[in-house]
Amino acid sequence: MNSLKQASIEVIKSLPDSSSLDEIMYELNLTAQVLEGLSDEEKNKTISTADLLKRIEKWQQK
Repeated sequence: MNSLKQASIEVIKSLPDSSSLDEIMYELNLTAQVLEGLSDEEKNKTISTADLLKRIEKWQQK
């Protein structure tokens, strides 16, 4: 997996020169979140959709 720094550089390179700072920051944040999710998956730090829905149901009952 690419480092966050390298992935960020690639994201910035792929954006048009006319991109605003907000657009750049959005793309960088999205990339960071995706990489974090992939890392969590590799470390088995995720839960299934079914388990998530069960947790949400419990929260809604409170």
